[in-house]
Amino acid sequence: MLRTELQGRRMQERRQRHKLVGIAEKQQLTHKVRKGSRQRQRLVRNVCVYCGSNVGSNPAYALAARQLGQAIAEHGIGLVYGGGGLGLMGELARAVIAHGGRVTGIIPAFLSERERMLRDADELVVVDDMHQRKKLMFDRADAFVAMPGGIGTLEELVEQLTWAQLGRHTKPIVLLNIEEFWAPFLELLRHMHAEAFIRADMEVRFSTVAAAVDVVPTILAAARPQRDDATAQVREKF
Repeated sequence: MLRTELQGRRMQERRQRHKLVGIAEKQQLTHKVRKGSRQRQRLVRNVCVYCGSNVGSNPAYALAARQLGQAIAEHGIGLVYGGGGLGLMGELARAVIAHGGRVTGIIPAFLSERERMLRDADELVVVDDMHQRKKLMFDRADAFVAMPGGIGTLEELVEQLTWAQLGRHTKPIVLLNIEEFWAPFLELLRHMHAEAFIRADMEVRFSTVAAAVDVVPTILAAARPQRDDATAQVREKF
């Protein structure tokens, strides 16, 4: 009888120890995940968003801009954008401000009236020309997002894709493909690849998401420290 009771107590003690070990391992894993998330977030202090100075014909575009602005602010990330107060640019920036986020607008002087620069921005930088605007937006940002827009948005997106392809940076690039807006562009990239104008060892690296709420998590998951050897690695392919 005593032996049976003793064996029972020992079995209970082992189960308790296993349970405690399991709890400790789970807590340790949770700590590692949170630590990794914090480290990635430190790599992404500001996100540059390219988007149209018009709202477009689909109300889903403006809604996505407001949702993205809210998400950026709630993650404690700063917005870098083209500085305008109209269209998707205005919707996005005002949403960031409304949710307590910080906004840096960068706009050339000749567009300050045409795009009605947003004077509510935390920082508004007026530059001489488009080249300065794009260079400063690149320098200030740790990641890039392209929303629906026109030729200017397309040009800015393609420039970042090209610089990444050539090893000039490894910053995350995300295409926000609201209701398949970017489908023709994605098809064009597939066509370029099929026609051997985009080589297999020179892939265009970016992420595509369909919903605004997925943008920031995708950026944080892709964030990496900038590598100094990226250009050398590309040079070896030519």
